[in-house]
Order: sequence, then C-alpha cells, then structure tokens
Amino acid sequence: MKTSWMKRQQYLGYLFIGPNMLGVLLFFIVPAAYSFYLMFTDYKFMNPDTNFIGMANIRRMLQDEVFYTAIGNTLLFLLSVPLSIGLAFVVAVVLNRSVFLKKTLRALYFMPYITSGVAVAFVWMLLFHPNNGPINGILRSLGVANPPGWLSTMDTSMYAIDIIWIWFMLGYNMIIYLAALQEVSGELLEAAKIDGARTWQTVRTILWPLVSPTTFLLLITGLIMSIKQFGIIQAITQGGPGNSTTVLSLFIYQNAFRYYEMGYASAISWALFLIILLFTAAQWMGQKRWVHY
Repeated sequence: MKTSWMKRQQYLGYLFIGPNMLGVLLFFIVPAAYSFYLMFTDYKFMNPDTNFIGMANIRRMLQDEVFYTAIGNTLLFLLSVPLSIGLAFVVAVVLNRSVFLKKTLRALYFMPYITSGVAVAFVWMLLFHPNNGPINGILRSLGVANPPGWLSTMDTSMYAIDIIWIWFMLGYNMIIYLAALQEVSGELLEAAKIDGARTWQTVRTILWPLVSPTTFLLLITGLIMSIKQFGIIQAITQGGPGNSTTVLSLFIYQNAFRYYEMGYASAISWALFLIILLFTAAQWMGQKRWVHY
C-alpha cells in the first residue's frame, strides 16, 4: 500500500516538472544541439545553400582580431562584478542598521535593476555626454580642465560601461546581502560588541565570513550574467566607438543578426560557453578556500 502511494507521488512529481522540462528541451537543449551542428557549416540566414565546412569557422574565429578584442573587453567588463558585489555589501551593512528612511533607500537602490534597459541607456548617455553632460560639468567645476570623453572615446568607453553596470547591479546584490545579513545571529554581534570589537572588526571577522556563501552565489551568477549581457551595451554604444565596447555576447549578436552568419556566430557561441564553463569551474574549486558554510 505504501509502495503504491509512493509511486503515485512520483508520477505526480513528473507531471509537475514535465512542462518545465519540455520547455528546457525545446528552448535550450535542442537549439544548443542545432547550434553545435551549425558551427561546422556555412549556413546564412534565409540562404538555402548550406555546406559542411568542418573546422573553417573555428579557424576563422581564432584568426579574427575582433574576437580577441571582444575577449579583452569581456574580461574588462567582468571587473565590474566584484566591484559591484563589494559596494553592495557595504551598502547592505549600512542599511541593515537603524538608518533614517532605510526602507525608502532600499527601494531606491533596487529600482535601477527593475528599470527598462533602454531607459537606463538613455539616461546614462545624457549623464556621460562629453560636452553637456552633468558628470563632466561637475568635474570641470572641480578644476578638471580636460574631463574624460567617457562613451565617446575608445580609451574610456569600456570603463564607462563598467560604471553603468556596477550601478545597475548594485540594488540586486544589496537585496541578496540584506537577506543574508538578517540571518546572522544577534548574539554573535552582541558578544563582539561586549568584547570591544570595533564596527569594522565586526564586519571583517563576523559578517563577511558568515555571508561568504551569498558572496559565492552572487559571484557565480554575476559573472555568468555579465558574460551574457549585451542589451545595455547595444543600446548605448552598439559596440563602438570602433570595437572598444564589443563584448563576446554582442559580437555573437552582430554576426548572427546583422551579418546573418549563423555558422560563425554559433562557433563564437560555443567559445563563450567554454569560457563560462571555465570561470564557473575555477570558482567552484576555489570556493573551498574562502566560503564558510
């Protein structure tokens, strides 16, 4: 009787996860398998003539200077992830205390994350305007004679994108940290206070180690999300000026939907998958040294 009930529960579980697994199969696994096939062809969108070309797309990718530029830009873009996480932790620690209007401040910090990417792009394009933007206006008022060109120059455009992404992800990271900080035992904090620990000592020796699993989660998800991100960059710079803000995900988009070279775009997509896999594996192996469960 018990065995029969367990089997019914098992079938019921399959019934619940069935639609989700079907979606994963149709929209993730099948397209991934198809893109793996396209990687070895010269398929172009709306072109019926498709030929098997073997490793030609991979050789082309390895000889493409823009591909290596995109890798460099992607690595530079990833620097925004730990910076955003570190800043979010500081903000979360402050807003976890008795701060005036802290609920309002939490909402304001989180609001950019739920704002339309196009709206974010438009606002930051105005803020970073080299001549009439308020950021350079403030810098000039502080005595900076030649403020940066930000999005208009190849030397500073990627750093401007990093600033935008740090600002964009700050609220999300802060909310996750707040949830973790509220699980920290008040007795530990009270004991540290009685022992004479200063605020920064409490944060460094108690709060930071206790939320290290949260930091690990944010680091993995943040790196994966940043590696795949191209919407904001496409809306702001379209990869320019030159190719100074062309990241791998945007490079894939350009080849697939601007030049319609689906075979070549598929080869770059699998290169991006391998990069994500390597980053994730490195983090997973390294977390044993600094993550405390």
